Amino acid sequence: MKSFAWICWTLGLLLLCTADADSGRKPNFVFMMVDDLGIGDLGCYGNTTLRTPNIDRLALEGVKLTQHIAAAPLCTPSRAAFLTGRYPIRSGMAAHGRMGVFLFSASSGGLPQEEITFAKAVKGQGYSTAVIGKWHLKNNCEDSADHCHHPNSHGFDYFYGTIMTHLRDCQPGHGSVLYFVDGYIPYKAISIGLVSLALLHIKGMITVTRRVVFSFLVLVGVVVSVFGVLVYTFPNLNCFVMRGPEIVEQPYTSENLTQRMTSEAIEFLERYICICPFLLFFSFLQVHTGLFASPLFRGRSQHGLYGDAVMEVDWSVGQIMQTLERLNLKENTLVYMTSDQGPHLEEISIHGEMHGGYSGIYKAGKSTNWEGGIRIPGILRWPGVLPAGKVIDEPTSNMDIFPTVLNLAGVSKPSDRVIDGHDLLPLLQGQVERSEHEFMFHYCNAQLNAVRWHPPNSNAIWKAFFFTPDFYPENSSACFQTHICLCIKPYVTFHDPPLLYDLSKDPTESTPLSPDTEPQFYSVLEVIRAAVSRHAESLKPVPVQVSPLQIVWKPWLQPCCSSLSQLCTCERDHQIEKLRNELQKE
Repeated sequence: MKSFAWICWTLGLLLLCTADADSGRKPNFVFMMVDDLGIGDLGCYGNTTLRTPNIDRLALEGVKLTQHIAAAPLCTPSRAAFLTGRYPIRSGMAAHGRMGVFLFSASSGGLPQEEITFAKAVKGQGYSTAVIGKWHLKNNCEDSADHCHHPNSHGFDYFYGTIMTHLRDCQPGHGSVLYFVDGYIPYKAISIGLVSLALLHIKGMITVTRRVVFSFLVLVGVVVSVFGVLVYTFPNLNCFVMRGPEIVEQPYTSENLTQRMTSEAIEFLERYICICPFLLFFSFLQVHTGLFASPLFRGRSQHGLYGDAVMEVDWSVGQIMQTLERLNLKENTLVYMTSDQGPHLEEISIHGEMHGGYSGIYKAGKSTNWEGGIRIPGILRWPGVLPAGKVIDEPTSNMDIFPTVLNLAGVSKPSDRVIDGHDLLPLLQGQVERSEHEFMFHYCNAQLNAVRWHPPNSNAIWKAFFFTPDFYPENSSACFQTHICLCIKPYVTFHDPPLLYDLSKDPTESTPLSPDTEPQFYSVLEVIRAAVSRHAESLKPVPVQVSPLQIVWKPWLQPCCSSLSQLCTCERDHQIEKLRNELQKE
């Protein structure tokens, strides 16, 4: 099955490349995104206890961005912004409720087909495109085979990976993410209400009939049963690997998943035809929880399973870089390495081990717009084109990759929509010293949470918060009671006037400014409010893809390689058994 898929893909590639053979040599692109990696996890960003030599070498050979900002602090919206160069609010990928990401494979929301990804944009220039690894922008719209949100529908010729994210449920022995949804379903409030009702009945203050009690017990039994079935079936229904539109493993075995996907990436590069440029997006499932590492990396770090997983990611980066060198592709390939957002600080294993990453000096982590949640690694290498060892402190965004790719591929930016990213090449090459991002808008789901302003002719980086998450415990920088920080009342505190920081002087966001400590306090906020008004005028109403109706499980959309009665179980990828045998020999 795998060989047939590769043959079909290669034949199509030959036709595309031949048609564009006379168009001139264009650069190749290799983009690597790690899931939930903290900026403080890497040696090149200051970590001295976790070895990442391959990523560190990439930084030495290229440009390191130290104020590289994710467009959103959660996986789904951040990835949508990365692929399209647009704030998630513009594509409907920003939630208006509590849940900000897709949890079920059989839900109808996803990246709209009207959106233009950088893969779709460069197809007309003869590029061969592939995404390997995590997608998390969904699959189907109306039935289980329409693949309207699938990578193949968004410009990627080849896909090998997971439609969803990797969760605890996908890793045996790590518990279930559904145990942590009290941030989404108010279990505690319901329980307190029921206990209060029972006490009032016992005290004789109210009367509850036996019929009501019986009905309530039946309802509780049904709810508990449904929840139990959901937890039991979750891995089979949501943890699967696809090759193109076909499921090849359901549920998947995670321990060697990074090795398998690295092998797929290398095979893609080896099958590359020299007259055809390529774009490879390698999207790691690591280091999202439930954490996993192959036997070769278990126990190698001093940071537990999380450190082992980071070391395996670094190994994978090294394998891909070595392949580019071996195939003489290094000199004509722009490599970009990043994370989708900051580390998930609230992740604690069922055994009490910390499974979240490290945000370095920066405050908080994933799900927040404090710097620890959105300041991410940004490393770009292109020998002979980008200077080696350069460090840039200017504000940049993961949305900047879209216009950068289009410019290098010779594609005009779409004129029918707002593109929020800016071409990075002039800044990277030193043609300009300042970023084109004067303002950045930081959303918590669909709510505008904060604004960053880098005034012309100034080194200041002002950042104003309109509301901030309520940490629990209060002296922490995380939201342990809800597993992630939420964006709505009663989990946030609104600020009027907004909290104001100057990140150029206070990158840790430890001391908010006031009119007494900052003479420009009110004038800065006035400029920021005017920018917010202009930004709001540029937004157009679009269908919300992460609404309750769009993210709920719909059985008719369930991807299944066998049948629901068989719990959707299969293993069709022969490479899996081959790699397992090799690992056992080692």
